[in-house]
Amino acid sequence: MDFYMKLPRDKREMALFMAIVSVISVNIIAPLITCFECGFSLASWRVALRAVPFVWPCVIALVLATLKPAAWLTSKIVVEGDGFRAFLCANILCSVFLMSIFLTVIGSWIGNGCVSWDPVRNFFFKWPRNFSVSFAVEAFVAQPVARFVLLKLHESRDRKA
Repeated sequence: MDFYMKLPRDKREMALFMAIVSVISVNIIAPLITCFECGFSLASWRVALRAVPFVWPCVIALVLATLKPAAWLTSKIVVEGDGFRAFLCANILCSVFLMSIFLTVIGSWIGNGCVSWDPVRNFFFKWPRNFSVSFAVEAFVAQPVARFVLLKLHESRDRKA
């Protein structure tokens, strides 16, 4: 029942789900990672928020690009009969794993306003932190909010039908 009520049923709902998750994620993850890099200050927060409009389209593109590989990885972790939460946890883990690899480099390029080798050179120092922050935000904030919105949308539609 949770699969049917809390996950997208069609492409429009998928777009809504992605919009909610990506807007919440980008507005929390980018500033947090920037503040970890530059120090927690209002100036750091402002710098990060100025980059958000440029990071967001990259996040959407990466979500679409990593959707099938993440689903494939998820299918290797969960088995038939695993519960909804196990499936969600594995799916979030796989999605964040793939996206954080790319965004550790691309996000740095966008935030710094230039392409350099620094994010590649420092990848293994920065990626674990970026992955952890992203996983926590996705698992405990962004996706639960989006699933709650879909649940309420589905309940509303089912009452009308």
